[in-house]
Amino acid sequence: MKKKHRANKAIILAAGLGKRLRLLTEHTPKPLIVVNGKRIIEPIIGGLIQNGVDEIYVVVGHLKEQFEYLPQKYEGIKLGLIENPFYKTCNNISSLYIARDHLGDCIIIEGDLLINNAEILNPHFDASGYCSMWTEETDEWLQTIGHDGVVSSCSRIGGKNGWQLFGISFWSKPDGEKLKIHLEEAFLRNGDTDIFWDDVPMFRYNNEYRLKVRVINPGDIIEIDIPARRLSVNISDKEMKERLKNAKAPEKKLSGVLKKYRSLVSDSSEGAHLYR
Repeated sequence: MKKKHRANKAIILAAGLGKRLRLLTEHTPKPLIVVNGKRIIEPIIGGLIQNGVDEIYVVVGHLKEQFEYLPQKYEGIKLGLIENPFYKTCNNISSLYIARDHLGDCIIIEGDLLINNAEILNPHFDASGYCSMWTEETDEWLQTIGHDGVVSSCSRIGGKNGWQLFGISFWSKPDGEKLKIHLEEAFLRNGDTDIFWDDVPMFRYNNEYRLKVRVINPGDIIEIDIPARRLSVNISDKEMKERLKNAKAPEKKLSGVLKKYRSLVSDSSEGAHLYR
């Protein structure tokens, strides 16, 4: 079935100080930290390109000059850097406020997410809303939906049996236009500079949106918390046990002397005895 909307551009929020990774972000912006051989932001950009989204805006602030390689690296697409001059004194509402002219038919992405499955960036969608995953319990933002599938409430402190919100959201043209106006009202008129931009549609003006969850699966996104020494793939204990139960160690392919040695000697766990 054809979806109602298609995101033709993306806004990546990458201006923050990365306080949770403070051991690493003093000299390197969090989105540029190398994980598994790649900077965190690059699989995000690569996933967008893979899904046909070739207009990308990266909002920068902390150590902004380190992002200057991106337009050249991805010269085949339209990739622009937008400087946020408020990043030191304001929360991330300032970053989306600075990029507000690009809202509508877009994807908004936190620049410090490890994307493990590029399919979640498919640009086609039926309704505005956040990538979300059903969870039995969490201390992260948790949404409740009604019988019509529309988000009816959200808790900042989490809870049980609901849809955990992640930092990837899709916005139609009409909702993007509303969000632009609401950001201007909140940031400029009301002086709400210390809130998350998500507070605007989820709490400040929630009655003016009919958001729906965009379902993702465990492991699609990996969250990093260096001070806590934690990599979270958001997989339940039950599913993890099932995966471990069915896991098989890969066979090692040997050749030459090692292959000959392996045929003559038992495993080291058995004492490495010569076969007789």
